[in-house]
Amino acid sequence: MSITTVGLDADDTLWHNETIFRLTHDRFSELLSDVADKETLEKRLAEVEKRNLRLYGYGVKGFTLSMIETAMEMTGGEPPGHVIREILAVGREMLSEPVEPLPGVDDALAELSERYRLVLITKGDLLHQEQKLAASGLGDLFAAVEIVSEKDASTYSRVFARHGTGAGEAVMCGNSMRSDILPAIEAGAYGAHVPYPLIWAHEMADAPNGHPRFAELASIRDLPAWIATLG
Repeated sequence: MSITTVGLDADDTLWHNETIFRLTHDRFSELLSDVADKETLEKRLAEVEKRNLRLYGYGVKGFTLSMIETAMEMTGGEPPGHVIREILAVGREMLSEPVEPLPGVDDALAELSERYRLVLITKGDLLHQEQKLAASGLGDLFAAVEIVSEKDASTYSRVFARHGTGAGEAVMCGNSMRSDILPAIEAGAYGAHVPYPLIWAHEMADAPNGHPRFAELASIRDLPAWIATLG
């Protein structure tokens, strides 16, 4: 057995994402501070986001709509015009945030691309994710890009069959245990978890410690050396 394909998550694996969302959460709470306290607003927004995932999917645009909906719920359907205007403004700012690869990403991907087929596998808005990849300067290192509505075992089985030699000869690397690691291992791939300091509650899950196809890495810099041991 040899590894032929390496799948990589995008947000918070290759570049910052959750940090931007957290800052926007703070601005949203400030906007509605005269309506409710931050904890109450955060709880309601999380409920609305979860409810809307099946309709809007993942990404900034769905998040912006969920902020507007939450503001309407918290104000009895009559949020001040300036609140809606500010929510739309912060949504646009999120879409135009500069993209800078996280430390070690450039070198790790350059090294990996010399030996394996790299596939970007990410959730989110199609246009925005394509824009971020282009802005990152990493696009030429990938043999394929898959922007999916959900990451489950069937997704990984399909992607690694389409762009590689099957999940059994593939590695998936990402920061989300729920989306990047557990379903990839279920599909038969190896899972390399590279933690990010912040994680969206929706993406939290217990690590499959002791599983022969799982590794916890301190940095993406460690990924090439770890994959080399799998052969």
